[in-house]
Amino acid sequence: MSDPTPQLAPSNAKPQIFNVSRRSFLKRCSLTALATGLPLWFVERELAAADAKTSKLSANDRPGIALIGCGGMGGADAEMAAYYGDMIAVCDVDKLRAAEKAKNLTKAGKKPKIYSDFRKLLENKDIDVIINATPDHWHTLVNYAAARAGKDIYGEKPLTLTIDEGRHLIKAVRDHKAILQTGTQQRSYARFRLACELVRNGRLGKLKEANVWLPAGLREGPFPTAPVPAELDWDFWQGQAPAAEYVPQRCHGNFRFWYEYSGGTMTDWGAHHNDIAYWAIGIIAPREVSSVRLSEPIPGGYNAYADYTVAYTYANGVRLNIHTTKDDSIYGAVVNPDGQRNGIRFEGTDGWIWVNRDGIEASDPELLKADLPEDAVQLYVSKNHMANFFDCVRTREEPICNVETGHRSATMCHLGAISLRTGRSLTWDYDVERFVGPHAAEANAHVVREMRAPYDYSFVI
Repeated sequence: MSDPTPQLAPSNAKPQIFNVSRRSFLKRCSLTALATGLPLWFVERELAAADAKTSKLSANDRPGIALIGCGGMGGADAEMAAYYGDMIAVCDVDKLRAAEKAKNLTKAGKKPKIYSDFRKLLENKDIDVIINATPDHWHTLVNYAAARAGKDIYGEKPLTLTIDEGRHLIKAVRDHKAILQTGTQQRSYARFRLACELVRNGRLGKLKEANVWLPAGLREGPFPTAPVPAELDWDFWQGQAPAAEYVPQRCHGNFRFWYEYSGGTMTDWGAHHNDIAYWAIGIIAPREVSSVRLSEPIPGGYNAYADYTVAYTYANGVRLNIHTTKDDSIYGAVVNPDGQRNGIRFEGTDGWIWVNRDGIEASDPELLKADLPEDAVQLYVSKNHMANFFDCVRTREEPICNVETGHRSATMCHLGAISLRTGRSLTWDYDVERFVGPHAAEANAHVVREMRAPYDYSFVI
């Protein structure tokens, strides 16, 4: 990281100019600290670093971008990406969604080309960057194919459907020298980085545990089958997952509540909050994982567990506990009687820090207000997740959530989902990425899933 100290004016500069500039800078820091709730010392460091950085973006430096997966998150990602490049194409197996998104992304009369097969899109030489916002069970094959086609990738979280897919994807990205940013954008929020830096630097004393609250999933059903909409290629949408009759609740936004296509809220919001816990703890993966199912799926309905607890133990004794909460801001649910919202609480021998997208708090305000020493551990700084990705597309440097980081964060979530599915307490050997000890064979069967033909790796080679 660059020197956070504001640069002084040269000795021959007029004192009045320096004083005004310095006063203006401190005023901006104070206003920012007041608006964000972040400590003044942290804001000063952030703004000074930002002021020292020069932009690499030029009018002629606009890569061609394509969106694969035209749902709500895809649209949001594409709108952000369009600031840094030109939208060349969109792709979706739902023709209406693709057409609507192409219309929305039309700028200055330039309408993105529409594809229904992402493999054909990847043949377009004008496309440099892929925004992958498909459902989880398509993440790996699309990213894998994009890397092999020489494209850079912004891939929605979780990075993969299974742990084994991460190994394949890392190899493809590294072999083809692609830039991949995982869409775990909380790493680009200043308050999450602040919390992690304070934990890493012992501000809480010895870290004892982290507690994560994730939104509870949907527990509904049974659902009747329905005719496949004329605009939807249902077989292609299902991809590698086992074939099933069409049920509207399986498709589009609610796919995440079916294990065939995702892992429930454990791999949905868990991909965000568990990633921050992983960043703060600083160890590749836990050794032990156990879980408790607090409710059972309704037969014929969503089959990912909706209410649960998951407990991880790391080699250094730190525990990470996952809880579900019926947060009223998520999925239209209601607030728990205790009002607990989703977020992360780090607890150490000297106090606690709570952080979520709404703010950051501590058991003692001084835990946040006191500056860190100059030799403190400072984590990767990204102010904007999409901007960080496009900066790295230009510089070929590593983004904040590269392919290995995305794989490790996804692995944490998959471990919890596997413990829930098996109902077992399990031991994980992260050096070989396999379960060991009691029930290992049963659990390892979930590390990789059989891909339904023809939607396996041969489909994209």
